[in-house]
Amino acid sequence: MVTLVQKSVSTLVLERATKDAIVETQVYFCANYSRSLGKMAGTEVTNRAITLKHHVDDGKAQESDMELVTTKEKLELRGENDVIVRVLYLSCDPYLRGRMRSNRDSYVPPFTPGKPMGGYGIGKVVLSSDPNFKEGDTVSGLMDWADYSHAFRLTKVDGETVPVSYYLGALGMAGFTAYVGFFKICEPKKGETIYVSAASGAVGQMVGQFAKLFGCRVVGSAGSQQKVDLLKSKFGYDEAFNYKEESDLDGALKKYCPGGIDMYFENVGGQMLDAVLLNMKDFGRIAACGMVSQYNKEVQDPIHNLGYTIKRRLKLQGFIQSDHLDLQPEFYKNVTGWFKEGKLQYVEDVADGIEKAPAALIGMLEGKNIGKQSVKVSDP
Repeated sequence: MVTLVQKSVSTLVLERATKDAIVETQVYFCANYSRSLGKMAGTEVTNRAITLKHHVDDGKAQESDMELVTTKEKLELRGENDVIVRVLYLSCDPYLRGRMRSNRDSYVPPFTPGKPMGGYGIGKVVLSSDPNFKEGDTVSGLMDWADYSHAFRLTKVDGETVPVSYYLGALGMAGFTAYVGFFKICEPKKGETIYVSAASGAVGQMVGQFAKLFGCRVVGSAGSQQKVDLLKSKFGYDEAFNYKEESDLDGALKKYCPGGIDMYFENVGGQMLDAVLLNMKDFGRIAACGMVSQYNKEVQDPIHNLGYTIKRRLKLQGFIQSDHLDLQPEFYKNVTGWFKEGKLQYVEDVADGIEKAPAALIGMLEGKNIGKQSVKVSDP
């Protein structure tokens, strides 16, 4: 049985108009989608990348564990919401040492030997199927150590207030780590004393300045006199010392923190942590950010003074910045404002050329850098 349905002329006209509108919308979308792919869609490029030759589970990582590989590739998007960038800067961070291991018991996955290494970077969008990003945008996010890369977890960056490279450090993961660790984990009070190890690094220099702005007494340590001078002359540290020249770390801390330590921003671990535990005040707080002195050791240094966490009623808390993304709007607003007002300084150590990335990473792990270590891959 066939059911006849009568439709008025007005209904038929409306249906026809609706179909035309749908077709017109589809044509418009396809045209704009095609334009959004950019002029480089399908272009073959020479792509240099730093790959990991093999996992490095024990001992020190070496430059020779990595290699520069050159390939010919076509720039092609992988579907919706994909972005390809020309890489401008790459970030060298301590956590990358963990990714060079085969051990998967980590908050970040290991690198795959033979594949490009990766991490945080700054790039210029060359192809995009993501409506939030267009060709020519400068973005920060996760990308390969390569000339060109698919990129993820992206944020547009503004190079007018600060140099774009700052979005790898002061306004990137390092700065946000410092912000979370100091303001949330350390729970500071005005007038308290904070001690920061690895104080001239990407994170440490920001922690010290945040603490000074908040009204704390700030003490830091670094591995050379040049770095110590930088802490006091540029970053406003009240006291600083070269830990390599101190045979008695406990005595050094008693000298520079005679009233004890209220907060410790932990970047080093090992013997330094042991000495700090002896000098913490009652109800002190320790923000465990990293333990760079232990990353290359087959057997990590034992900690002998953990009993002081009970005796002094201490809080010792490890943290990862990505667990606190709710603080990012506040972080960007405050830190950008402080830079505009001239209240913050930042020092970078920039290696020039992607081929320098392995040396830059190993140098950072060995403490050879002064300030935030990054690699410039191409001009903005």
